[in-house]
Amino acid sequence: MPPRIPAPQGLRSLTLCIRPTPTPTAGLLPRAQTANISMKEKKKRMKQDPYGWAQAQQRKNANLKRREELEKERKASYGDPVRGVTTPFIESFDTAGHEAAATEASTTGPLPTSPHIINHLLTKEELEQAIGHSQRVTQPLVGAERTASDPTVEEQELREHAEKHAKAVEALRRITDLQNGSAKDRKHANIRRCIETFGRHVTDHSLENPTAPPGRGQELQPRPIRAGPDTGSSEVQIAILTSKIRALANALEGPKGHRDKNNKRSLRLLCHKRQKLLRYLEKKERGSGRWQHLIATLGLTPATYKDQISI
Repeated sequence: MPPRIPAPQGLRSLTLCIRPTPTPTAGLLPRAQTANISMKEKKKRMKQDPYGWAQAQQRKNANLKRREELEKERKASYGDPVRGVTTPFIESFDTAGHEAAATEASTTGPLPTSPHIINHLLTKEELEQAIGHSQRVTQPLVGAERTASDPTVEEQELREHAEKHAKAVEALRRITDLQNGSAKDRKHANIRRCIETFGRHVTDHSLENPTAPPGRGQELQPRPIRAGPDTGSSEVQIAILTSKIRALANALEGPKGHRDKNNKRSLRLLCHKRQKLLRYLEKKERGSGRWQHLIATLGLTPATYKDQISI
């Protein structure tokens, strides 16, 4: 009959230890310190070598200060996910390019203007042509053009016509002035400015290297020249979205902007849509003059198209 081996009765006699076992050290070497030293160890070092402790603290404080400076520089270069970096062209969105002087809080300098763009989707040239045509059409007949001419009556009619024409011109000037328009009028004017600034029918001729350089083993293929205003390219859509984002961000910074949940959601959607277009354009046009022109003019930073945007 095999011998009986005694075993512990029940589980109370078993002791479980869930702490990790210390790693064995080779020979008599001291165990490596993996955590911060305790307060007791700090006091011990301070008593043993106060001069060395003071030097260590100075090095630590200098390191922490330098880390804070680098973090501030990194955050400043990374930019804001909504506004990016403020540029003169971005600030000109507030007045639709009709004021060259910047605000008191601005440090970007004089703003670019577009005086030829006026309200109601008109240009200054079209308005001048319409005013000249109306003046010729409404001008009273003079001299041989009339059956019976009276110099006194003709002079009075011409004077009345000139006064009425001056009043009509002043009324048209006030109606088409963007400073008297609404936010919707400024939005349409900014869209036209974005098309004129970033449209490929303009940048293909104004920029030195508009397209991205070809890859290794590839040849630069000539592309067809765009005719007419370009409204569908990615850079134009990004510029239009940036103008809308700035208008919404300014509205949300008002006294009751924290309660405007609808505009908060719209701002988030616009930022994410711009982020998708920027990622696509970076993949296709990175290194080209078109990409550099867009980034520099709109003040777009990596925060606007990299990582996750949370507002």
